[in-house]
Amino acid sequence: MKTYCVPSISKLLDKTGEFRDHPQKRYDDTSIIVVEMSKWGYDSELGRLAIERMNAIHRRFKIANEDFLYVLSTFIYDPIRWNAQFGWRLMCEQEKLASFYFWREVGKRMHIQNIPATYEELERYNLDYEREHFRYSDTNRRVGEATRGLFLSWFPWWMRSPLKPVVHALLDDTMLDAFGFEHPPQLLRTAVANILKLRGLSLRFFPPRQQPHFFIDSPIRSYPNGYEIDELGPPENR
Repeated sequence: MKTYCVPSISKLLDKTGEFRDHPQKRYDDTSIIVVEMSKWGYDSELGRLAIERMNAIHRRFKIANEDFLYVLSTFIYDPIRWNAQFGWRLMCEQEKLASFYFWREVGKRMHIQNIPATYEELERYNLDYEREHFRYSDTNRRVGEATRGLFLSWFPWWMRSPLKPVVHALLDDTMLDAFGFEHPPQLLRTAVANILKLRGLSLRFFPPRQQPHFFIDSPIRSYPNGYEIDELGPPENR
């Protein structure tokens, strides 16, 4: 959601119409590409195919290097920040650095220029970019509303309206302002945060997972019969 708070990014996403017309497929396609790289590695056969497909999709559009670099940084720092707030244990330093070096190598294979050499430098870029570029635009709102609608579509119809402010409670004030979304009551924000923290605490008492489980290991809504990596993404004419 953070990447949609940037008008130059949301303008392009809005123009393709994928968020408006095929939000579930857009979500699934992005998840598949990211997970193929994460599960098998960027230099595996499937990892390389995923990066090649991603690059082929991106080549159709004019995207600024600074925007590419920011989106790359969100894959590193936002999961780490989420973990720090709501995880069942904190990531250790090696795990944080592993994420940085993994995505830095992915960025190189995406031909992103001027990727900072250290974890700290890229984090500063991430924070400075958000301060400079997060601001309201109509395209932010349209893409944000489409994404919010996708989240809510996963629940029964009668739950969707009550859950809308819960989605807003997960977003910080700068994001809400960039989307033009209504700010939720502070009581709701606190309740949602406490529920997530309680979930993290309770997971400490669960038996450890014996094997990894990735997004692509379960049935995918848009591809009940499976998928081919080279068929992911919007049609060629978009």
